[in-house]
Amino acid sequence: MLTWKIKRACTIALVCLSLATTQVNARERKIKACLTECKPRMGILSAFGEEADILLAQTTNKYQYKINGNIFTTGKLRGNNVVIVLTGVSVENASMVTQLMIDHFNTHHLLLSGIAGGVNPDYNVGDVVIPKKWALPLEVYWNRDSKIPTPCGTPGDLLCLGLKLSTFTSTPNSDYQVPTRNGSVGTGLFMRDTFVRNNSNFPNGEYKFDYEVDAEMLAVAKTIRPQLDKCGPKQSNVCISTQPLVRIGGRGITAPAFLANPDYRNYVFKTIKAVSVDMETTAFAHVAYANEIPFIAFRSLSDLAGGDDSVEVGAFFGSGLAESNEAKVTLGFLEAWSKKRGNVDE
Repeated sequence: MLTWKIKRACTIALVCLSLATTQVNARERKIKACLTECKPRMGILSAFGEEADILLAQTTNKYQYKINGNIFTTGKLRGNNVVIVLTGVSVENASMVTQLMIDHFNTHHLLLSGIAGGVNPDYNVGDVVIPKKWALPLEVYWNRDSKIPTPCGTPGDLLCLGLKLSTFTSTPNSDYQVPTRNGSVGTGLFMRDTFVRNNSNFPNGEYKFDYEVDAEMLAVAKTIRPQLDKCGPKQSNVCISTQPLVRIGGRGITAPAFLANPDYRNYVFKTIKAVSVDMETTAFAHVAYANEIPFIAFRSLSDLAGGDDSVEVGAFFGSGLAESNEAKVTLGFLEAWSKKRGNVDE
């Protein structure tokens, strides 16, 4: 009898211990594990060095951390606890640095800002775009011709390869077509969706063409009214001809290629209504989505990608107008965000 009671007591104890461990683990999963510093912060990534300098100059209580050769600066900016870092150019660097920030700091929201080429021909040099969504149109299936790809037997089915064709290029001749004297020639470049997995879509994951910015952040961005400059602070006698505007909405795109091809620019404008192109933002958005962190991105337009706007572009960069206008939008947003949210990070 005594032996039975001891066994029963041990069994009950093990069950209780198991339940307690499960509860502890559940609580631990809700706590952000930070490799470096865990104060809740807005993560700010800048793709353009001099703009980061403007933001850092206005940041108080600064402290720097060097992580894998990247300098992360924590502090207070326009009422927000922030951590700021420079991504460097390219989708690879943007992805790596964004994940480093998420791993090492407690970033509850993410913001990226920098310079981009214009795609929408109605936009002007100096405008700052705040797209509603971001895509990677050069994530492609490169077919031998302009027929719908059929690697898995059925036209348009790529799932046997772990891929999915986008809805934008799911018909014959919807690939990028190069214009020639004798008509257009297909390249076989069909846009794909990108696979992404996170805690919410585990274990199957999902295929996405667009990464939507956070609705609350976009709503705040719509309220700001920064006065953008036509002349930069470095060369005040060199100005652009049209008053820059903040342009909200549309689709921003990112590519691992520097786009200097007006024909491809026209293709992505016509096919997916892109408004701007850069080399970092959608990679940043993909990492943010995979980590389930709300994000937004701002981009100053330096030129019409692949166009002949050399005089305007020279004024834009040489005068410091690019980073100045971009920083004005970022700072205006941060001030509005702080007022809306209050001291939630304190």
